[in-house]
Amino acid sequence: MKQVPALKIDGITIVQSLAIMEYLEETRPIPRLLPQDPQKRAIVRMISDLIASGIQPLQNLSVLKQVGQENQMQWAQKVITSGFNALEKILQSTAGKYCVGDEVSMADVCLVPQVANAERFKVDLSPYPTISHINKELLALEVFQVSHPRRQPDTPAELRT
Repeated sequence: MKQVPALKIDGITIVQSLAIMEYLEETRPIPRLLPQDPQKRAIVRMISDLIASGIQPLQNLSVLKQVGQENQMQWAQKVITSGFNALEKILQSTAGKYCVGDEVSMADVCLVPQVANAERFKVDLSPYPTISHINKELLALEVFQVSHPRRQPDTPAELRT
């Protein structure tokens, strides 16, 4: 599909964020991306999938090109807001310091870039205090600071921090 991410590792190439994270969890389980508890694992996967499949694809570049330049901001705001409305409700019952309790998980890895996209498209985050709080906690961690979408070498200059 000529999309990112793609990870070349262990003699194979894996595409799509969730597949990459699942592979890393299975082959390099430290630090853990999925909780030990099966119910919490299911919740982490649900949140990750909501973001990676339910929000992100609807506001990525290939879709935005289809809606036309004049409609891109409004379209992106609409799909992010719709997804964040659902996500906020879920996180109100699952969050501790992070998306699911107090351990960083795959859900958190999905959340930070989606909040960055929400900021990029000028989505009002005030209706989402749980999302905002978790994002703030995650951005205090060095690993999220250095991997933030605005700090990547291929990020367009106007989107860099």
